[in-house]
Amino acid sequence: MNQLLIACQLIPLLALLLIFLSDGSEKKIAAISFGFSHAMGVSIVALLLLWGLAGFPQHEFLWFTLYEHEDFNFPILFYLDKVSAAYLFCVWTIFAIIVKYCRVYLHREQGYKRFFQTIFGFVFGLNLIVLSGSIDMLFAGWEVVGISSFLLIAFYRHRPQPVRNALRAYTIYRFCDVGLLLGAWMSHMLFHESSHFSQLTKLFTVDALPPTSYAALSFLSWLIILAASGKSAQFPFSFWLPRAMEGPTPSSAIFYGALSIHLGVFLLLRTMPIWSYQLLPRFFIFSIGFLTVIVATLSEKTQSNIKGQIAYSSIAQVGFMFMELALGLESLVLLHFMGNAFLRCYQLLVSPSIVAHLLRVEGSVDSGFNIQSSGNMQFLPASIRGTLPEVLQNTMYVFALQEGNLERLVKSILWDPLKKLGRKINGLDFQLKAKAMLVLLALVILLTSVGGDFTKTYLAIPAVSIAMVLASVSAFTQKHSPINVWNGVALSSLLAGVSVWLMNSDTVTDVMLFLSGIIPAWLLGIWVLNRMLKHENFAETPFLFRAMAETRPRLSLLLFLSFLGLVSFPITPAFLGEDLLLSHASNQHPWFALPITIAFVVNGIAAAKVFLRLCMGRPTEISVLEDER
Repeated sequence: MNQLLIACQLIPLLALLLIFLSDGSEKKIAAISFGFSHAMGVSIVALLLLWGLAGFPQHEFLWFTLYEHEDFNFPILFYLDKVSAAYLFCVWTIFAIIVKYCRVYLHREQGYKRFFQTIFGFVFGLNLIVLSGSIDMLFAGWEVVGISSFLLIAFYRHRPQPVRNALRAYTIYRFCDVGLLLGAWMSHMLFHESSHFSQLTKLFTVDALPPTSYAALSFLSWLIILAASGKSAQFPFSFWLPRAMEGPTPSSAIFYGALSIHLGVFLLLRTMPIWSYQLLPRFFIFSIGFLTVIVATLSEKTQSNIKGQIAYSSIAQVGFMFMELALGLESLVLLHFMGNAFLRCYQLLVSPSIVAHLLRVEGSVDSGFNIQSSGNMQFLPASIRGTLPEVLQNTMYVFALQEGNLERLVKSILWDPLKKLGRKINGLDFQLKAKAMLVLLALVILLTSVGGDFTKTYLAIPAVSIAMVLASVSAFTQKHSPINVWNGVALSSLLAGVSVWLMNSDTVTDVMLFLSGIIPAWLLGIWVLNRMLKHENFAETPFLFRAMAETRPRLSLLLFLSFLGLVSFPITPAFLGEDLLLSHASNQHPWFALPITIAFVVNGIAAAKVFLRLCMGRPTEISVLEDER
């Protein structure tokens, strides 16, 4: 059974590598996809059969320890129980259907190879989440799924709207990573060696006292709920999912209709012993689900496209799952998840045929063809359509059309303050900012060499922390210079390492591990950006998509790898270093975990903007613009 767990994880990764190394032939890619999807299916079925014959145990398997230093370790730990078994079965079934469908559906599509690379990367991340035995491994898979979603939403990179929607979705992913990243940090701080999912239930037995204070458990519960709400497009983050449907229909089916949208539910199922210990988090989850059902049900009725309607229907069903989880109906949630996943997958896969059929019907009749009555109140249930006052009916209709104004609400609370602060920073004279950095450096050296622990703790470390966040915010709002963005992100990461080193000089090894992923990625990015922008005047047209993924594909690939390194993606040492920095911060000064997490999240969004602006777009539009000049 242990070998099958490893096979389920490695097969999609091997398929991804083979497709990447292939020459782009559709026949070869289709053959690789067919073979490896079936191999993964055989492994999953065999695994579930052996697990069933063994009596459906809660099986945990430690493959190896990736990194271990003092009291920190990162185990590659797999865990199989009824929750992961249900999700794993759905992953295999739906993925096999999607692969078979896409081999024909995407025939002669320009991004055929790119699509299958990304879809196998997504399944690798999904299996990593489903089979993870600890929150650290789950976070690694969470990041892989997030990047895959980002790439597939922007699959049609010639059109600006899919690219913008990819950034919208990625910003929500990164913001909700605050919850999961801080949750992983708190689980290490509170539970130590007992942060494995298999051990959580034992910590919260009825007869035992809670392993930590009620306040700490409540805060950890809020973080988990934040991460789950963002990933599953629950209130107030419901707006991003319909916009994510800009990608190919098969990716919409597997990502946002069937599997990815249910990952928030999976996170809540995995961490149920933590947040279900108290009534207040339960009530909060129930309220989120209830509000989501209301907003999604109304918004779905006014969507002008079939994929948007299916998206809001799926959001509403996940809202019901949140309510069921709050009531402790774990088995019902699993059945609900499986039914909703298969239904939405089917609906999305047949939606192009339905639209094509209706268009043919419309074209075959002489008069106007209306699928539904155009009355404004048709979106309301028939039982109340004629009973509500007209003003209230119109208000509800406008509310549904505007999707509850949730996007504007989130933007005004989260991003507008950062943008205002960033504009003020970027508006300062360059020499003034350079002098401020030199003064800060001199102050830190003086305080650490002459001052005692008091000055270091209450002056030097807060000063470096503030500078770290300001560097991230400056990069986030920088529009006219990609190189300045890259430098700002790298500076923020460097200051994060310096802050942890100031807290404890014995952490120099772990800080260097973190920087060993950041510095090479930064240098590579600077070299690539200089090559890309050699004959470009980016400041004149900063909002133009430059399509370098097609005109300069090798440089674009290197920029993407640099982007992954700067955002501490799991393929780089910076991913481990990020976890180590948070671990050391929690041991020395727990307050520092918040600014360092904010900096990491904002850095990812800033780097993603640069990547999209330079690599996406239509080459012909660039040529026309150059001719006009």
